[in-house]
Amino acid sequence: MSASRLARFKATLDQRQPDLRVLLDQVHKPHNLSAILRTCDATGVFQAHAVLPDAAFEIHRHCSAGAGQWVHMQTHADIETAIVALQAEGLAVYAAHLSPTAVDFRTVDYSAPCAILMGAERWGVSERAAALADGHITVPMAGLVESLNVSVAAAVILFEAQRQRQVAGFYDQPRLTPEVYQRTLFEWLHPRIAEHCRTRGEPYPALDEAGDPIRSPSA
Repeated sequence: MSASRLARFKATLDQRQPDLRVLLDQVHKPHNLSAILRTCDATGVFQAHAVLPDAAFEIHRHCSAGAGQWVHMQTHADIETAIVALQAEGLAVYAAHLSPTAVDFRTVDYSAPCAILMGAERWGVSERAAALADGHITVPMAGLVESLNVSVAAAVILFEAQRQRQVAGFYDQPRLTPEVYQRTLFEWLHPRIAEHCRTRGEPYPALDEAGDPIRSPSA
């Protein structure tokens, strides 16, 4: 295992934010999904959530070969189930949604546990999702168009969240639990072995200081 590769993975995991999430509702175009996952990786988002139509699961697998392989993606059957699950974890869900109650996205405190809800490319956030969200945020526009592309809007909001969390010192020390940290590190370093272990229902081997699996005496 390359020492520089191991160091880079550890440095990345040291900055992952377990309580900053993204929830995508029917965002299924490959270029938008890939761009959002790339932004998630760049801003330290550890986990994204998505409600996808059946045809989009193949797109998700395609995206997972790129930036998506570094951001855990959890899919949900419907938007209500997804929002309720996030709120049950203690995360406030902020919908990027132009409404009478929407506030400038920069006024929200993203240092508190939260998830950013982005709606479908054409239709935006659904009425049901907007009703379930804890608040609505909007990116002020000075031109003639009403909104940004979904991936651009997600990037603008997430980088503001990153800025606030950097000021709060959230990127200065690891925030993942040791168990999640070690499991993710193993999956990043040794994806084939990890897949083999999951298929057989076996635990991952421990890693030595160089990042290589430690085989048991009987192996």
